[in-house]
Order: sequence, then structure tokens, then C-alpha cells
Amino acid sequence: MPFVYRLAMPALCLSLILPCAFSVKAADPAPAATAEKPAEDKSVERQPLLERSQEEAAALERLLPAQELQQLQAGSETFLALWKPANTAEPKGAVIIIPGAGETADWPQAIGPLRRKLPDAQWSSLSITLPDLQSDAIAPRVIEPAAAPKAPESGSKDSTTAQPIEQAAGGEAEVADQVVAETTEEQSRADAERIFARIDAAIAYAEQQSARSIVVLGHGTGAYWAARYLNEKQTAQVEKFVMVDAQAPAKAKPPLAELTPTLKLPTADIFYMDKPLDRNAALERMQASKRLKTSAFSQVALKALPDKKAEGEQLLRRVRGWLNPQSTD
Repeated sequence: MPFVYRLAMPALCLSLILPCAFSVKAADPAPAATAEKPAEDKSVERQPLLERSQEEAAALERLLPAQELQQLQAGSETFLALWKPANTAEPKGAVIIIPGAGETADWPQAIGPLRRKLPDAQWSSLSITLPDLQSDAIAPRVIEPAAAPKAPESGSKDSTTAQPIEQAAGGEAEVADQVVAETTEEQSRADAERIFARIDAAIAYAEQQSARSIVVLGHGTGAYWAARYLNEKQTAQVEKFVMVDAQAPAKAKPPLAELTPTLKLPTADIFYMDKPLDRNAALERMQASKRLKTSAFSQVALKALPDKKAEGEQLLRRVRGWLNPQSTD
């Protein structure tokens, strides 16, 4: 028995020691985890995401000569503009170029060719960057109301409940449509404020460069925003306005045909006759102008060319000829 007792004692002690060791080891990480928790709770401050227009402007800054890059201030925002002085000792003035939706200040269609070539026609060019439009964002999703229960057969006691249910569903849809419309209108006003502030900054910069005359040229939806700016602001600094392939943003109010006849300055409306929708819209603008006897409104119809370089040259000749009516080159 003493021999068996001696063999059993170590096993008994080991069985008593191991659970204690495991419990102590399991308890140790708790203070460490508690100590590290504040570090995990520290919020990481993230930079706001750049707008698409800001990213594209940054790309242009890496590609274009530094002397063309100008950072203009519009309220609390800074935006990129591209400046090219006229290649003459006596420039005729400055053309402020406003790109359309999805276009940059050096867009290869119309914007880039005009801003680079106008200095050879004795006009300085200033092409600006427009902000992303909030009103063009996807409208809030409207949840369809639950389908009304199928009306019971004639003579049933529940037939009187079907009509109130359908009316309630229709009322909810009307309220949802009204909310979406009000949100879009509010976003459109905010977009206009940001765009107008940038056009103001561009005009101020052109004046700082001692421009004798200031012309605003809008392409695509840029023509709409420029027309709306000139209609609401009626600034005396701008002497002429050129619209190229004018387009109105979706659900834009007022429509472009209501804006152009009321402009108080010479306006050239350059459009492409090959596109039926554009041709019809141009006709609507001309008819509206005639009804108000606006002699300062004129139109130029162009044909789309398969060679984009030739098309750009055609546009440049038309713009240059309208800006410099006495030019023979």
C-alpha cells in the first residue's frame, strides 16, 4: 500500500494544479484586451470622396502645361480653369468656354479644339470646370405600395372596402412623386448656384486679364446653364453669347426655348441639322425668338462630319466668323 500511495500522490497533485493553471492563463488576456480596446475605438477620420469632375481636373493638371492651369475661387470651392492668351499684341477679348455634362475643360469634342485655336483668331480662351450635378443623380427609390386585395364578387359584404384601399394607395404614390419632384427642384437650384458662382469667377478672371470684350460660349448642357445665367444675372460684362449643340438637362426648368428669346445680348445658336431632335429643338428656339421679335438671335446650321478633326475646323470657322465678322481669313 505505501508504494501505491506514492504512485497516486503525483497524479493527484497534477490533477489539482492543472485546472488552476488553465483558469489563470484564460484570465490573463482580459486586461490586455481591455487595454487595447480604446485604441480600437479611435475613429479614423476619412477624407471626403472627390467628385468625378475633380478627379478629371486632377488628371488634366498632370497632362497640360503649367502656364495654362489656373485655380479659380468660387465661394468656398476652388476649381480648375484653362487659360490661353490671344496670340496677338491687341487681343479682341476673351471667350469663356463652359463644357456640358460629362465633359472636361479640355474635352476633345468642341471644347479642346476651340480653346486651343481661338487664340490664333485674336481671342483669349478660358475653359472652366463645372461641378457634378446633384440633380442628375439617381432619384430616390420609391417603394411601391402593397397591391390592394382583389375586389370580391358582386354582392359580397367586403366589396365596399376595395375602393378606399385603392384610393389610399393612389394617394401614397402622389405624395411620393411630389417629394421626388421637390427634391429634384431643390437640387437644381443648388446646382445653379454653384455653376453661377464659377461663371462669376471666370468673368472676374477675364477682367483681371484686361479683356476688352467678354464672350460666353456653352457646349451641350453648358449652353443651357450659360443661357440661364445670362437670363437671371443680365451681367453687363458679357457682350455676346454662343451656343454650340445646345442641350437641356433632364427635367430642366425653364426650358431652353423660353430662355434664349429673352436674352438681351447678341446670341448665336450653332446646331447640327443631321440630328432630327436637335433640328426640331433649334426650330422651336427660332420660332420663339421670332414671336418676341428678338433681332439679336441668329442660328447657324452645321453638318456632322465623319472626320472629327475636319468637324472641329468647321466649327472653329463658324465661331471665328461670328466673333470677327470683318475677318477675311
